[in-house]
Amino acid sequence: MTRSLRSSLQAGLLVLCGLGLLHISLVTDLCLRYVKEGMRPLLIASGAVLLLLGVAGAVLDRREMGGDTHGHGHGHDHSAVPRVAWLLLLPALSLLFYAPPALGAFTAARQSAKPVAHDSAFGPLPRTSPLPMTLSDFTSRVQQDRGQAIKGRTVRMTGFVTPGDGGSWELTRLILNCCAADAQSVKVRIHGGPALPANTWVTVTGTWHPGGRLGTASAPVALDARTVTKVPRPVNGYQDALPLR
Repeated sequence: MTRSLRSSLQAGLLVLCGLGLLHISLVTDLCLRYVKEGMRPLLIASGAVLLLLGVAGAVLDRREMGGDTHGHGHGHDHSAVPRVAWLLLLPALSLLFYAPPALGAFTAARQSAKPVAHDSAFGPLPRTSPLPMTLSDFTSRVQQDRGQAIKGRTVRMTGFVTPGDGGSWELTRLILNCCAADAQSVKVRIHGGPALPANTWVTVTGTWHPGGRLGTASAPVALDARTVTKVPRPVNGYQDALPLR
């Protein structure tokens, strides 16, 4: 392989990787399938750097080859592109033409629910009804709030469907500290309501499903559903937070 062709291929791989990152982070929101919103600026910067490096490499190589042609002409460089470099080709093309789906029920069904931090001081709940809550807040209130403030309250939570055994299902959120590799799940068992397909995003309103002793670890993290409404995936889908429009 000539030096010119090898350099062109290397520059092309850098350009493809840069374009792929810019496509999923700047042109579209596809990057939010794999990383938190706060990581988007870093992906945009990385894509821009790779693109500039690829273009600069191609320009410099063309100048060098032009100089060699008018100078001594250094024959052919028979060294090949490192095989590991070819491993970048498929991911780069994938980012441009086919982005893998977001994490969802498949991941959540294969891991235990994320332990919720212990909280011994709970303030009064707002009088709003239904009360918007995150899945973690609901879990803490059910299993740790000895004042039992959640008892009898109608709450509203948003997440995606993770099918369970015997037709049951769980309202789920996946939480990322950084990226998809460190995903952890928070789940609330839903009693009642329609059986929806896995990964369907829904908003559920209902009341705590009685069992055990409320305010202790024996209480089930579960909800008796009154309404189940399909909703679009929120922008902050990888956070256990109230949905953002």
